[in-house]
Amino acid sequence: MPITDISKISRSEILEFYEIRQNFQAQVNKAFFNSVVYTEEDYNSIWEKLDTLNSRWLNGEEVKNMLTMKEKLLLAEHLRFYMEYNADYMEQLFPFTDDIIRKPVNAKNVPCEWFSYRGARKDRVILYFHGGGHIMGSSNSHKFLTLKLAKITNMKVLGVNYRLAPEEPHPAALEDCVSVYEWLLFSGLKPKNIIIIGSSAGGYYTLMTLLKLRDNGKPLPAGAICLSPSTDMTITGDSIYKNCSIDIILGDLGYVWWVESHLAGKNPSDPSVSPLHANLKNLPPILLQVSTSEMLFDDSKRFYERAKNAGVDISMQTWDDTLHVFHNFLPDSVETIEAMEKIKKFTENLL
Repeated sequence: MPITDISKISRSEILEFYEIRQNFQAQVNKAFFNSVVYTEEDYNSIWEKLDTLNSRWLNGEEVKNMLTMKEKLLLAEHLRFYMEYNADYMEQLFPFTDDIIRKPVNAKNVPCEWFSYRGARKDRVILYFHGGGHIMGSSNSHKFLTLKLAKITNMKVLGVNYRLAPEEPHPAALEDCVSVYEWLLFSGLKPKNIIIIGSSAGGYYTLMTLLKLRDNGKPLPAGAICLSPSTDMTITGDSIYKNCSIDIILGDLGYVWWVESHLAGKNPSDPSVSPLHANLKNLPPILLQVSTSEMLFDDSKRFYERAKNAGVDISMQTWDDTLHVFHNFLPDSVETIEAMEKIKKFTENLL
């Protein structure tokens, strides 16, 4: 059973985005199934199983391990293809200008990419962790959002290609994120000149990286920005259920099996897995930006409240009737323009 209920969505901009993405899916599928050995019919049977998982989950039934590892891998392969195909297709439509600098780099055996504009400051860096539900995404798939951050801050941005589940479950990706931060320090960059930014799952890794650095006695960055982060691996926020029918980004794709793939049997309430349940004292300034209409709204709200009570200099900015990580999916919207201006001001105040 699909989760999304289009009849509950009234904003024309979001409906248009949904329709464009649905139509684009046919183009992506044709390219994808031309590149793999199995057929669309094979894949559809797995998708039908995912619909059943969604239905049972909404009814409060147990859905753990409904998908086999092979099925998770096939779903992840398709979703990864979609993200990369979409990013490259958009680059064909909107080619990079000559003032953009993009350079791959190996940071302690973690593949990364530098993004910047000519004239950007070299002594200040944004460390960016992409989104993708722990199972997909890359520096390439998020290049337009990364470049937008580089543009508004006039800083170099390092996009991290951390390892992905289900092949590499927690803590593999976190180890990569921490490793790249330490590589920046080893290269001579001062912690006070680094800001970590992450979207969705990347927001999760942003918070987990701060906690890991603090617990290991490492110098912390100047601050952090999380765009629609996931913070609670127990998946207990009210908005998870309240907003699932109108969250066209997270709903139908099966947020539950993403988390299951990420955890690989680990206790979801363990502080080393869920930042919401961790000791949040002595963290640097944090900015949260989130839509009140998305499934993960309560992940931000509850984290904000707990961090505030722990004495963290944290602020949360919200927008109604828009998408999960709208910065990425609605780049020209009023919300994104406003949010980017607030990110600019936050970074200027930190540095």
